[in-house]
Amino acid sequence: MRHLGSKAGLALLLASLTTLPLPAQVGDEAERPRLRNLGVVLGVLPPGPLNAITDVEGVKVGHRTLIRGDDVRTGVTAVVPHGGDLFRRKVPAAVYVGNGFGKAAGFLQVQELGTIETPIVLTNTLSVGRAVESVVAWTLSRPGNESVRSVNAVVGETNDGYLNDIRGFHVTRDDVWAAIDGAVDGPVSEGSVGAGTGTRLFGWKGGIGTSSRRLPARLGGWTVGVLVQTNFGGVLRVGGVAVGRELGRHSFSGELGPSPTSAADEGSCMIVVATDAPVLARNLERMARRAVLGLARTGSFLSNGSGDFVIAFSTRNKTTEDDVRELRSLANREMSPLFLATVEAVEEAVLNSLTRATTVRGRDGHVVEAIDLYELQRLVAGDRPGLDPP
Repeated sequence: MRHLGSKAGLALLLASLTTLPLPAQVGDEAERPRLRNLGVVLGVLPPGPLNAITDVEGVKVGHRTLIRGDDVRTGVTAVVPHGGDLFRRKVPAAVYVGNGFGKAAGFLQVQELGTIETPIVLTNTLSVGRAVESVVAWTLSRPGNESVRSVNAVVGETNDGYLNDIRGFHVTRDDVWAAIDGAVDGPVSEGSVGAGTGTRLFGWKGGIGTSSRRLPARLGGWTVGVLVQTNFGGVLRVGGVAVGRELGRHSFSGELGPSPTSAADEGSCMIVVATDAPVLARNLERMARRAVLGLARTGSFLSNGSGDFVIAFSTRNKTTEDDVRELRSLANREMSPLFLATVEAVEEAVLNSLTRATTVRGRDGHVVEAIDLYELQRLVAGDRPGLDPP
Protein backbone atom coordinates (compact mmCIF):
# COMPACT_ATOMS: atom_id res chain seq x y z
CA MET A 1 0.00 0.00 0.00
CA ARG A 2 1.46 3.34 -1.04
CA HIS A 3 -0.22 6.61 -0.12
CA LEU A 4 1.31 9.54 -2.02
CA GLY A 5 0.76 13.23 -1.32
CA SER A 6 -0.07 15.94 -3.88
CA LYS A 7 2.21 15.86 -6.90
CA ALA A 8 3.12 19.54 -6.87
CA GLY A 9 3.83 19.73 -3.16
CA LEU A 10 5.81 16.50 -3.11
CA ALA A 11 7.85 17.52 -6.15
CA LEU A 12 8.72 20.83 -4.45
CA LEU A 13 9.77 19.03 -1.25
CA LEU A 14 11.95 16.56 -3.12
CA ALA A 15 13.52 19.27 -5.26
CA SER A 16 14.55 21.22 -2.18
CA LEU A 17 15.99 18.11 -0.53
CA THR A 18 18.01 16.84 -3.45
CA THR A 19 19.61 20.21 -4.28
CA LEU A 20 21.17 20.59 -0.84
CA PRO A 21 24.98 20.32 -0.79
CA LEU A 22 26.35 17.00 0.39
CA PRO A 23 27.93 17.37 3.84
CA ALA A 24 31.51 16.31 4.36
CA GLN A 25 30.69 14.62 7.63
CA VAL A 26 27.20 14.52 9.10
CA GLY A 27 24.57 17.03 8.03
CA ASP A 28 21.58 18.43 9.85
CA GLU A 29 19.10 15.57 10.15
CA ALA A 30 16.26 18.05 9.70
CA GLU A 31 17.27 18.17 6.03
CA ARG A 32 16.14 14.58 5.52
CA PRO A 33 12.53 13.37 5.95
CA ARG A 34 11.09 10.20 7.35
CA LEU A 35 9.46 7.74 4.97
CA ARG A 36 5.92 8.99 5.65
CA ASN A 37 6.98 12.54 4.89
CA LEU A 38 7.68 11.29 1.37
CA GLY A 39 4.08 10.14 1.11
CA VAL A 40 4.87 6.44 1.51
CA VAL A 41 2.71 4.57 4.03
CA LEU A 42 3.52 0.95 4.79
CA GLY A 43 1.23 -1.67 6.29
CA VAL A 44 -2.29 -1.52 7.63
CA LEU A 45 -1.87 -0.65 11.29
CA PRO A 46 -1.59 3.00 12.40
CA PRO A 47 1.54 4.31 14.10
CA GLY A 48 1.59 5.91 17.53
CA PRO A 49 1.68 9.72 17.86
CA LEU A 50 5.48 9.88 17.43
CA ASN A 51 5.85 6.80 15.23
CA ALA A 52 8.74 5.85 17.51
CA ILE A 53 9.73 3.36 20.18
CA THR A 54 9.03 6.09 22.73
CA ASP A 55 5.31 5.74 21.96
CA VAL A 56 5.56 2.89 24.48
CA GLU A 57 5.03 4.79 27.70
CA GLY A 58 8.12 5.06 29.89
CA VAL A 59 10.66 4.08 27.22
CA LYS A 60 13.49 6.56 26.65
CA VAL A 61 16.26 6.83 24.05
CA GLY A 62 19.62 8.59 24.26
CA HIS A 63 22.47 9.08 21.77
CA ARG A 64 26.13 9.99 21.99
CA THR A 65 27.52 10.86 18.55
CA LEU A 66 31.31 10.88 18.09
CA ILE A 67 32.64 12.86 15.12
CA ARG A 68 36.29 13.88 15.43
CA GLY A 69 38.90 14.67 12.80
CA ASP A 70 38.77 12.72 9.56
CA ASP A 71 38.29 9.22 10.89
CA VAL A 72 36.12 9.02 14.04
CA ARG A 73 32.53 8.32 12.98
CA THR A 74 30.88 6.25 15.68
CA GLY A 75 28.76 6.53 18.82
CA VAL A 76 26.43 5.01 21.37
CA THR A 77 22.66 4.62 21.49
CA ALA A 78 20.84 3.64 24.69
CA VAL A 79 17.28 2.36 25.08
CA VAL A 80 16.02 2.66 28.66
CA PRO A 81 12.91 0.51 29.33
CA HIS A 82 11.61 2.72 32.16
CA GLY A 83 12.72 5.61 34.34
CA GLY A 84 12.84 3.73 37.63
CA ASP A 85 15.40 1.39 39.17
CA LEU A 86 16.02 -1.04 36.29
CA PHE A 87 18.04 -3.49 38.37
CA ARG A 88 15.39 -3.85 41.07
CA ARG A 89 12.40 -3.51 38.75
CA LYS A 90 13.44 -5.71 35.86
CA VAL A 91 11.23 -5.97 32.78
CA PRO A 92 10.12 -9.18 31.04
CA ALA A 93 12.30 -9.77 27.98
CA ALA A 94 13.42 -12.24 25.34
CA VAL A 95 16.05 -12.46 22.61
CA TYR A 96 16.24 -14.00 19.17
CA VAL A 97 19.20 -14.52 16.85
CA GLY A 98 18.43 -14.37 13.13
CA ASN A 99 22.08 -14.88 12.18
CA GLY A 100 24.78 -15.11 14.83
CA PHE A 101 27.70 -13.30 13.16
CA GLY A 102 27.86 -10.66 15.90
CA LYS A 103 28.90 -9.76 19.41
CA ALA A 104 25.71 -9.43 21.43
CA ALA A 105 26.43 -9.38 25.17
CA GLY A 106 24.08 -10.45 27.93
CA PHE A 107 21.70 -12.42 25.72
CA LEU A 108 22.18 -15.79 27.44
CA GLN A 109 20.97 -14.57 30.82
CA VAL A 110 18.00 -12.82 29.24
CA GLN A 111 17.17 -16.08 27.50
CA GLU A 112 17.54 -18.04 30.75
CA LEU A 113 15.73 -15.73 33.18
CA GLY A 114 13.40 -13.83 30.86
CA THR A 115 14.23 -10.34 32.19
CA ILE A 116 16.38 -7.27 31.47
CA GLU A 117 18.01 -5.41 34.36
CA THR A 118 20.02 -2.67 32.58
CA PRO A 119 19.61 -0.18 29.75
CA ILE A 120 20.11 -1.68 26.29
CA VAL A 121 23.21 -0.14 24.73
CA LEU A 122 24.21 -0.22 21.04
CA THR A 123 27.66 0.72 19.72
CA ASN A 124 30.36 -0.49 17.31
CA THR A 125 31.79 -4.01 17.22
CA LEU A 126 35.10 -3.40 18.97
CA SER A 127 33.53 -1.23 21.67
CA VAL A 128 31.24 -3.93 23.07
CA GLY A 129 33.68 -4.75 25.87
CA ARG A 130 33.98 -1.11 26.89
CA ALA A 131 30.21 -0.72 26.74
CA VAL A 132 29.62 -3.78 28.94
CA GLU A 133 32.06 -2.50 31.56
CA SER A 134 30.43 0.93 31.40
CA VAL A 135 26.86 -0.36 31.79
CA VAL A 136 27.94 -2.50 34.75
CA ALA A 137 29.65 0.50 36.37
CA TRP A 138 26.60 2.70 35.72
CA THR A 139 24.32 0.13 37.36
CA LEU A 140 26.59 -0.32 40.39
CA SER A 141 26.68 3.46 40.87
CA ARG A 142 22.88 3.72 41.29
CA PRO A 143 21.61 4.38 44.81
CA GLY A 144 20.55 1.16 46.50
CA ASN A 145 22.92 -1.05 44.52
CA GLU A 146 25.86 -0.82 46.93
CA SER A 147 25.78 -4.56 47.69
CA VAL A 148 25.17 -5.81 44.12
CA ARG A 149 27.77 -8.38 43.00
CA SER A 150 26.46 -9.39 39.56
CA VAL A 151 25.03 -7.34 36.68
CA ASN A 152 23.93 -8.59 33.26
CA ALA A 153 24.66 -5.73 30.87
CA VAL A 154 22.85 -5.97 27.50
CA VAL A 155 24.94 -4.61 24.63
CA GLY A 156 24.64 -4.97 20.86
CA GLU A 157 26.75 -3.79 17.93
CA THR A 158 27.28 -3.35 14.24
CA ASN A 159 30.61 -2.85 12.47
CA ASP A 160 31.18 0.75 11.35
CA GLY A 161 34.82 0.17 10.37
CA TYR A 162 34.43 1.38 6.77
CA LEU A 163 33.82 4.96 7.90
CA ASN A 164 35.17 4.83 11.44
CA ASP A 165 38.61 4.18 12.92
CA ILE A 166 37.14 1.22 14.78
CA ARG A 167 40.55 -0.01 15.96
CA GLY A 168 41.08 3.26 17.82
CA PHE A 169 38.62 2.31 20.62
CA HIS A 170 37.22 5.83 20.74
CA VAL A 171 34.07 5.02 22.74
CA THR A 172 34.63 5.70 26.45
CA ARG A 173 32.74 5.10 29.67
CA ASP A 174 31.74 8.76 29.65
CA ASP A 175 30.16 8.30 26.21
CA VAL A 176 28.11 5.31 27.35
CA TRP A 177 26.98 7.06 30.50
CA ALA A 178 26.10 10.20 28.51
CA ALA A 179 23.85 8.17 26.20
CA ILE A 180 22.09 6.52 29.16
CA ASP A 181 21.77 9.64 31.31
CA GLY A 182 20.69 11.70 28.30
CA ALA A 183 17.90 9.31 27.35
CA VAL A 184 14.52 11.03 27.03
CA ASP A 185 11.02 10.27 25.88
CA GLY A 186 9.53 12.14 22.94
CA PRO A 187 10.82 12.24 19.34
CA VAL A 188 13.87 10.10 18.58
CA SER A 189 16.78 11.35 16.48
CA GLU A 190 17.39 9.08 13.50
CA GLY A 191 19.88 8.51 10.71
CA SER A 192 23.58 9.28 11.14
CA VAL A 193 23.50 9.65 14.93
CA GLY A 194 24.62 7.66 17.96
CA ALA A 195 25.44 4.05 17.17
CA GLY A 196 24.36 4.68 13.58
CA THR A 197 26.88 7.44 12.84
CA GLY A 198 29.16 5.23 10.74
CA THR A 199 26.86 2.50 9.44
CA ARG A 200 25.76 1.54 5.91
CA LEU A 201 22.52 0.11 4.52
CA PHE A 202 21.98 -1.52 1.11
CA GLY A 203 25.00 0.40 -0.23
CA TRP A 204 23.78 3.79 1.02
CA LYS A 205 24.12 5.46 4.41
CA GLY A 206 22.20 3.72 7.17
CA GLY A 207 21.92 4.47 10.87
CA ILE A 208 19.30 4.62 13.60
CA GLY A 209 15.64 4.25 12.73
CA THR A 210 12.46 3.90 14.73
CA SER A 211 8.74 3.31 14.23
CA SER A 212 5.67 2.15 16.13
CA ARG A 213 2.24 0.64 15.69
CA ARG A 214 -0.80 1.15 17.93
CA LEU A 215 -3.46 -1.53 17.82
CA PRO A 216 -7.10 -0.46 17.60
CA ALA A 217 -9.16 -0.90 20.77
CA ARG A 218 -10.88 -4.01 19.45
CA LEU A 219 -7.46 -5.67 19.17
CA GLY A 220 -6.35 -4.59 22.63
CA GLY A 221 -5.14 -1.03 22.07
CA TRP A 222 -1.53 -2.02 22.79
CA THR A 223 1.52 -0.25 21.36
CA VAL A 224 4.60 -1.85 19.79
CA GLY A 225 7.68 0.32 19.25
CA VAL A 226 10.90 -0.57 17.45
CA LEU A 227 14.39 0.92 17.23
CA VAL A 228 17.00 -0.40 14.79
CA GLN A 229 20.72 0.08 14.16
CA THR A 230 21.10 -0.76 10.45
CA ASN A 231 24.31 -1.87 8.79
CA PHE A 232 23.54 -4.59 6.25
CA GLY A 233 23.22 -5.41 2.57
CA GLY A 234 20.68 -7.05 0.31
CA VAL A 235 18.31 -5.76 -2.37
CA LEU A 236 16.45 -2.71 -1.10
CA ARG A 237 12.67 -2.98 -1.31
CA VAL A 238 10.26 -0.21 -0.41
CA GLY A 239 6.57 -1.01 -0.36
CA GLY A 240 7.25 -4.11 -2.45
CA VAL A 241 9.23 -2.20 -5.11
CA ALA A 242 12.75 -3.53 -5.79
CA VAL A 243 14.41 -0.12 -5.52
CA GLY A 244 17.90 -1.59 -5.21
CA ARG A 245 17.50 -3.57 -8.40
CA GLU A 246 16.13 -0.59 -10.33
CA LEU A 247 18.97 1.65 -9.17
CA GLY A 248 21.59 -1.03 -9.81
CA ARG A 249 22.88 -0.97 -6.26
CA HIS A 250 22.50 -4.19 -4.33
CA SER A 251 24.46 -7.18 -3.08
CA PHE A 252 26.58 -8.82 -5.79
CA SER A 253 25.75 -6.09 -8.33
CA GLY A 254 29.35 -4.97 -8.71
CA GLU A 255 28.51 -1.60 -7.18
CA LEU A 256 29.44 -2.76 -3.71
CA GLY A 257 32.67 -4.59 -4.36
CA PRO A 258 34.70 -6.66 -6.82
CA SER A 259 33.63 -10.12 -5.68
CA PRO A 260 30.58 -11.99 -4.31
CA THR A 261 32.30 -12.12 -0.91
CA SER A 262 32.85 -8.37 -0.67
CA ALA A 263 32.60 -7.18 2.94
CA ALA A 264 30.27 -4.41 1.77
CA ASP A 265 27.61 -7.06 1.14
CA GLU A 266 27.80 -8.07 4.77
CA GLY A 267 26.85 -6.17 7.93
CA SER A 268 24.45 -6.45 10.81
CA CYS A 269 21.23 -5.18 12.31
CA MET A 270 20.30 -4.71 15.95
CA ILE A 271 16.55 -4.60 16.60
CA VAL A 272 14.97 -3.50 19.88
CA VAL A 273 11.24 -4.19 20.27
CA ALA A 274 9.22 -2.66 23.11
CA THR A 275 5.56 -3.07 24.00
CA ASP A 276 3.16 -2.05 26.73
CA ALA A 277 1.16 -5.25 26.23
CA PRO A 278 1.22 -7.68 29.18
CA VAL A 279 3.45 -10.24 27.45
CA LEU A 280 5.86 -12.53 29.27
CA ALA A 281 9.17 -13.90 28.03
CA ARG A 282 7.78 -16.81 25.98
CA ASN A 283 5.53 -14.65 23.84
CA LEU A 284 8.10 -11.86 23.73
CA GLU A 285 10.41 -14.38 22.07
CA ARG A 286 7.66 -15.10 19.55
CA MET A 287 7.45 -11.37 18.80
CA ALA A 288 11.25 -11.20 18.46
CA ARG A 289 11.18 -14.05 15.94
CA ARG A 290 8.73 -12.10 13.78
CA ALA A 291 11.00 -9.04 13.77
CA VAL A 292 13.30 -10.56 11.15
CA LEU A 293 10.32 -10.79 8.80
CA GLY A 294 10.35 -6.99 8.84
CA LEU A 295 14.00 -7.10 7.76
CA ALA A 296 13.09 -9.44 4.90
CA ARG A 297 10.42 -7.01 3.71
CA THR A 298 13.12 -4.36 3.22
CA GLY A 299 15.34 -6.69 1.18
CA SER A 300 17.65 -8.30 3.73
CA PHE A 301 18.52 -11.97 3.30
CA LEU A 302 20.57 -12.31 6.53
CA SER A 303 23.86 -12.76 4.70
CA ASN A 304 26.72 -14.86 6.02
CA GLY A 305 28.41 -11.94 7.76
CA SER A 306 25.28 -10.20 8.97
CA GLY A 307 24.71 -10.38 12.72
CA ASP A 308 20.97 -9.94 13.08
CA PHE A 309 19.86 -9.81 16.72
CA VAL A 310 16.53 -8.96 18.33
CA ILE A 311 15.78 -8.10 21.92
CA ALA A 312 12.16 -7.58 22.96
CA PHE A 313 10.73 -6.38 26.26
CA SER A 314 7.43 -5.41 27.85
CA THR A 315 6.96 -2.51 30.24
CA ARG A 316 4.27 -4.48 32.11
CA ASN A 317 4.87 -7.03 34.89
CA LYS A 318 8.05 -5.47 36.26
CA THR A 319 9.66 -7.52 39.00
CA THR A 320 9.15 -6.65 42.67
CA GLU A 321 10.71 -7.70 45.95
CA ASP A 322 7.84 -10.10 46.57
CA ASP A 323 8.56 -13.83 46.49
CA VAL A 324 5.15 -14.49 44.96
CA ARG A 325 3.33 -12.08 42.66
CA GLU A 326 0.46 -12.16 40.25
CA LEU A 327 1.24 -11.65 36.57
CA ARG A 328 -1.07 -10.71 33.74
CA SER A 329 -0.37 -12.27 30.37
CA LEU A 330 -2.13 -12.23 27.02
CA ALA A 331 -3.34 -15.57 25.72
CA ASN A 332 -1.64 -17.04 22.67
CA ARG A 333 -4.71 -16.35 20.55
CA GLU A 334 -4.30 -12.62 21.26
CA MET A 335 -0.74 -12.42 19.96
CA SER A 336 -1.27 -12.23 16.19
CA PRO A 337 -2.01 -8.46 16.12
CA LEU A 338 1.23 -7.86 18.06
CA PHE A 339 3.11 -10.02 15.57
CA LEU A 340 1.82 -7.91 12.67
CA ALA A 341 2.62 -4.70 14.54
CA THR A 342 6.19 -5.90 15.10
CA VAL A 343 6.77 -6.76 11.45
CA GLU A 344 5.35 -3.47 10.19
CA ALA A 345 7.26 -1.38 12.73
CA VAL A 346 10.58 -3.08 11.94
CA GLU A 347 10.08 -2.56 8.21
CA GLU A 348 9.35 1.15 8.61
CA ALA A 349 12.10 1.70 11.20
CA VAL A 350 14.70 0.30 8.79
CA LEU A 351 13.50 2.55 5.98
CA ASN A 352 13.41 5.58 8.29
CA SER A 353 17.07 4.93 9.08
CA LEU A 354 17.73 5.08 5.33
CA THR A 355 15.79 8.23 4.45
CA ARG A 356 16.92 10.13 7.54
CA ALA A 357 20.61 9.29 7.12
CA THR A 358 22.96 11.94 5.76
CA THR A 359 26.02 11.48 3.57
CA VAL A 360 29.12 10.80 5.68
CA ARG A 361 32.82 11.07 4.80
CA GLY A 362 35.13 9.21 7.14
CA ARG A 363 38.20 7.00 7.49
CA ASP A 364 40.68 7.00 4.60
CA GLY A 365 38.44 9.42 2.70
CA HIS A 366 35.65 6.87 2.37
CA VAL A 367 32.28 8.40 1.55
CA VAL A 368 28.88 6.75 1.92
CA GLU A 369 26.12 8.69 0.23
CA ALA A 370 22.59 9.17 1.49
CA ILE A 371 20.01 7.68 -0.85
CA ASP A 372 18.61 10.00 -3.52
CA LEU A 373 15.13 10.79 -2.22
CA TYR A 374 13.77 11.87 -5.58
CA GLU A 375 14.77 8.57 -7.19
CA LEU A 376 13.38 6.64 -4.24
CA GLN A 377 10.00 8.37 -4.40
CA ARG A 378 9.86 8.12 -8.19
CA LEU A 379 10.30 4.38 -8.11
CA VAL A 380 7.88 3.78 -5.26
CA ALA A 381 5.26 5.92 -7.02
CA GLY A 382 5.36 3.46 -9.91
CA ASP A 383 3.63 4.67 -13.07
CA ARG A 384 1.97 7.66 -11.46
CA PRO A 385 2.74 10.59 -13.76
CA GLY A 386 3.31 14.23 -12.94
CA LEU A 387 6.51 14.45 -10.88
CA ASP A 388 9.18 16.60 -12.50
CA PRO A 389 12.83 15.95 -11.66
CA PRO A 390 14.55 18.56 -9.47
